[in-house]
Amino acid sequence: MQEILSNLQQWQARGDETALATVTWTAGSTPRTIGAKMAINSRGEFVGSVSGGCVEGAVIDEARQVIRTGRPKLVSYGISDDMAWDVGLACGGSIRVFIEKVQS
Repeated sequence: MQEILSNLQQWQARGDETALATVTWTAGSTPRTIGAKMAINSRGEFVGSVSGGCVEGAVIDEARQVIRTGRPKLVSYGISDDMAWDVGLACGGSIRVFIEKVQS
């Protein structure tokens, strides 16, 4: 968490707008637990992880929209364990991620 806070402060100091994504719910096999966090800035840079790499790109896109609009979002991602292996992912399961703009 310290790394995330440090990056948020550095990004805001240089004028970037920022968002924080937090895992709020999980089901099945997931690489990260409830409370896992990822910080994203308006440039698309990020630190932390909400899924171990499976959905970070999608979360970054959603976070950049949250930064633009100022409206928080709750997004869901999921895939069955059987399908996960078919598409090359090591885990299945489902997660919900709350994304909010961080005010400086």
